[in-house]
Amino acid sequence: METNILGRTERPVSVIGLGTWQLGGDWGEVSESDALALLEASVEAGVTVLDTADVYGDGRSEQLIGRFIGDHPDLDLTVMTKMGRRVDQVPENYTLDNFRAWTDRSRRNLGVDQLDLVQLHCPPTSVYSHDAVYDALDTLVADGVIAHYGVSVETCDEALTAISRRGTATVQIILNAFRLKPLEYVLPAAQEAGVGVIARVPLASGLLSGKYTPDTQFAESDHRSYNRDGSAFDVGETFSGVDYETGVAAAVEFSTLVAALPFPVTPAQAALAWVAQQPGVSTVIPGARTPAQARSNAEAGSFAKLPEEFLAAVADLYDRRIRAQVHARW
Repeated sequence: METNILGRTERPVSVIGLGTWQLGGDWGEVSESDALALLEASVEAGVTVLDTADVYGDGRSEQLIGRFIGDHPDLDLTVMTKMGRRVDQVPENYTLDNFRAWTDRSRRNLGVDQLDLVQLHCPPTSVYSHDAVYDALDTLVADGVIAHYGVSVETCDEALTAISRRGTATVQIILNAFRLKPLEYVLPAAQEAGVGVIARVPLASGLLSGKYTPDTQFAESDHRSYNRDGSAFDVGETFSGVDYETGVAAAVEFSTLVAALPFPVTPAQAALAWVAQQPGVSTVIPGARTPAQARSNAEAGSFAKLPEEFLAAVADLYDRRIRAQVHARW
């Protein structure tokens, strides 16, 4: 597994990490034993960075990770959590008092005195521009409650606003073969500023695995069922905002491109390698439901460079099938 430095945290992290939204239950039910087995398999495969949030299962994901790291105190892991979505999404709620309460809860859930990295969890757009927000985050760093802070964003403009702040260590953004806009603006700006880029939704909610058909059914508790219209949260978080039928058809074409690569690789692995190999990306955080998926994902962190012909074909696929739906929105 290759490693990168995670922006201004200066921490080395695996290029493939693990996103743990699924441990909270929003991708269907995951038992505690299965969750711990998944974490074990990921770490054994070379993953050194885990991404979670206080809202995933109302803390369940953090608690499971806390149990895992408590059982493995010798592991050198970076745990990134997020805060801010357990209250009404209004700028007035982004205060130092609330930040203290939220980070205290996350520290209890994770069983640690200091959080490695705390990210604002896709707050209202204006929050990224408030001096008081960054002052409050700087206070938490000075107090030793958190080591570093970053932001998780929905749009490229939000990312650019946060990157301009000297204390922002990382920016987390949706980046995959069906969401190319960050390549134009965010990655170059982050590289210049020394800010780490955490790429989330790298498989477009599983579309890029090539395993779904127009008839695929998802559990009622799975956001791929209940958030296709954006009724629960930003629709860009579900299938990257791409209409499902369009996404399935584009994924079939993506799989055909992968089949022509000069080395054996699954569509999911190629999609992850594509993200991980973009200049400026620090780590990619796919989710996984099984140990086998986790191990397969991790393998993408040690692949040879993808051919230029493949990269060009992915860009052409995006332009023809996807750009009109997503490029101007996020």
